Amino acid sequence: MTTSSDLRASFIDYFAQQGHQPVASSPLIPANDATLLFTNAGMVQFKDAFLGRERRPYTRAVTSQRCVRAGGKHNDLENVGYTARHHTFFEMLGNFSFGDYFKREAIHYAWDYLTRVLRLPPERLWFTVYTEDDEAAAIWLDEIKVDPQRFSRCGAADNFWSMGDTGPCGPCSEIFYDHGPAIAGGPPGSPDADGDRYVEIWNLVFMQFNRAADGTLTPLPRPSVDTGMGLERLAAVMQGVHSNYDIDLFVKLIAAAAAITGCANPADQSLRVIADHIRSTAFLITDGVTPGNEGRGYVLRRIMRRAIRHGYRLGCTAPFFYRLVAPLVAEMGDAYPELRTAQAQVERLVRLEEERFAETLANGMGILETAIAGLADGRIPGETVFKLYDTYGFPTDLTADIARERGLTLDMEGFERAMDAQKDRARAASQFGAGQDVAIDIQGQTEFCGYDYLHETATVVALYRDGQSCDALDESQDGLVILDLTPFYGESGGQVGDRGWLTGESGRFEVADTQKK
Repeated sequence: MTTSSDLRASFIDYFAQQGHQPVASSPLIPANDATLLFTNAGMVQFKDAFLGRERRPYTRAVTSQRCVRAGGKHNDLENVGYTARHHTFFEMLGNFSFGDYFKREAIHYAWDYLTRVLRLPPERLWFTVYTEDDEAAAIWLDEIKVDPQRFSRCGAADNFWSMGDTGPCGPCSEIFYDHGPAIAGGPPGSPDADGDRYVEIWNLVFMQFNRAADGTLTPLPRPSVDTGMGLERLAAVMQGVHSNYDIDLFVKLIAAAAAITGCANPADQSLRVIADHIRSTAFLITDGVTPGNEGRGYVLRRIMRRAIRHGYRLGCTAPFFYRLVAPLVAEMGDAYPELRTAQAQVERLVRLEEERFAETLANGMGILETAIAGLADGRIPGETVFKLYDTYGFPTDLTADIARERGLTLDMEGFERAMDAQKDRARAASQFGAGQDVAIDIQGQTEFCGYDYLHETATVVALYRDGQSCDALDESQDGLVILDLTPFYGESGGQVGDRGWLTGESGRFEVADTQKK
């Protein structure tokens, strides 16, 4: 069997022999693109080279790039566990030309690598080009001499790539693998192309034009090539399986997850989710992301809590997810040494998040089960979805995941109404913040610990109600609470203040806003 590690090395070695510079995978946090939440393609680290802003000491490169698609425009999170090929984390193999070679060489390299090096039978491959790209079509049909019956032209939606609304863009040529007539689905461009029979394995992007704001296309002075091939999809083809979750990388992780959770069914959907999510979790933490309530940290928290909930579904009420870090390091640590270096830190942060979420998971699931038991129309009320989100830390996609398992839907309109009402309360509460003329006569300042902890024990230093100091706040009263220590981030730099709860022996205080004063 050709292992995933073998394929990764084979791809890089082949293109190195063709004069390409092997370049290490960049981190999952893009260094040169503030518009991206995560690195989601191999070309991200080369964006400035393609735009002509950066000159590198090479004009050809090859990489195996770690990628995450779990937030923003590219978000596969909710499909993980339900399909054969969706992942939050995956590896993208790619070869790149920065004004060096163009369509002819890129197509010949792809054909040579697939049919000569990997020995894939040509009759199992299908090729597409952009409708108007006669140049690429001639290379495939007249030079490579592929079977015209396994060739098609597709429109811009499938075969024209753009870096954005303006800027570099160009036609694509995609290569598909035919898994055979036993699997439903038609060839690219056909009415049933969405089936699973024909699977795209490689996309060759020819950056040929610059698109102006008015849509005008002008030829680039130095046309370039950007290709991407999913390692997991290629491994499935080479290992003779249809699902990415049946390749060697996932088989071992799923086996470890089954052993840790005590699940006897290796085909259980929850094991797939857990195996996928430990990869994105570990690599995100390795690259500097920590679970939180904003931005990348919140996406990571959603991924982790979804995995933890699937463990709960399998009967795991104690921390288990962190124990999968070691099997992952054993599988991928050689290819990514930074993962092995960060193992102890990853395990610590994962376990800490598990322990935090465990405090509310059981209670939240109890609320949800009660709501489900009382449903008359198969739709979970928006108020329940919001309560789970606001009080128990259930991201809406986690509740949607549970609903999907039960054949239920969510009342998202009701959720949005509840969310808007909460925002209105927060705005009203902000009148008690920095905008109110409150004379605060307190020595010292509040210590902020939110970069390290989300829960902490603190002492109430002072209370204010209606602009006056007071000794207590009763139920339904708004006021200011000043602490000696807080994990709540105060509104600053355009970021809104944190919300949450203060819990003590005498009750709970809902924090609708946090202000610096």
